[in-house]
Amino acid sequence: MKKKILICGATGFIGRNLAERFAQSGEYEVHAVRFTRPQYRLPGAVWHQADLRDAQACERLAAGMDVIVQAAATTSGSKDIVTKPFIHVTDNAVMNSVLFRAAFAAKVKHVVFFSCTVMYPSSDKALKETDFDANAALHPRYFGVGHTKLYIEKMCEFFAGISDTKFTAIRHSNIYGAYDKFDLERSHVFGASVTKVMTAADTITVWGTGEEERDLLHCDDLCDFVQAAVARQPEKFGLYNCGLGEAISIKNLVQKIIGASGKKLGVAYDLSAPTIKTSLFLDCAKAKTELGWQPKVRLDDGIARTVEWWKNNIDPATLKPYEKMAA
Repeated sequence: MKKKILICGATGFIGRNLAERFAQSGEYEVHAVRFTRPQYRLPGAVWHQADLRDAQACERLAAGMDVIVQAAATTSGSKDIVTKPFIHVTDNAVMNSVLFRAAFAAKVKHVVFFSCTVMYPSSDKALKETDFDANAALHPRYFGVGHTKLYIEKMCEFFAGISDTKFTAIRHSNIYGAYDKFDLERSHVFGASVTKVMTAADTITVWGTGEEERDLLHCDDLCDFVQAAVARQPEKFGLYNCGLGEAISIKNLVQKIIGASGKKLGVAYDLSAPTIKTSLFLDCAKAKTELGWQPKVRLDDGIARTVEWWKNNIDPATLKPYEKMAA
């Protein structure tokens, strides 16, 4: 009898990639959770509609599950982080608190939570998990979302300590690839840059100076990480960095995307737009040692694959997936 895995946020970017990966693997009976977005074709999977802020809904979902992958969240791009920072705080704290409690009560064997890297300071060296200093102030624009992520990481550690459930908290870098958000209101820097390049006639405009440096990881590598953590995590609570381990500036990223597109474009910089000038890339030695994981997708290859996916699946007029994707 197959073990049961619950993928929360299965209609989102990371959740959809994970739902497809586990469904295709044949190792688990996949249960996919959606909220307001429609379900899509996922052979062999069972769909559930639920509001994860509802404690009773979480209890129903967790019952009988062996693994829960929590990829549901209120997310958006840098514009909302600056103009509406509160949207990342309340819903995410509530849904994870009640879902973890439900997993504890149902004696789920393993829970995977996606944290992020906003708690790390800007650095010109690769940062380890231990490089986070709880006494140092977070960047003001990341205060809310950063402390919310840290709270939920500690909830993972707390529930792991009082139960037989393993918890994995993943401090992943910027993820990109198929099913990313490509509309300019909600997208992160990679998705926004791809859309700007693919829809431009002669010039694209980059927010800020383009000097920020980011660690970019392809979604296939993140899926590999989750599979490795579920199979091999040695301790009850695991906190891991998960990134490519290299930094690239937004300026250089845009040039690489232009190159992959085959277009000839100029680049302008909107210096009135928000700029969060940092450099960040991750040391993932702990994940390699404990889980046997390391990234496989080179950045140039990942960019080429994502640009090709955009061409085949995104409607340039609406910046949404073609209807065949939502069916």
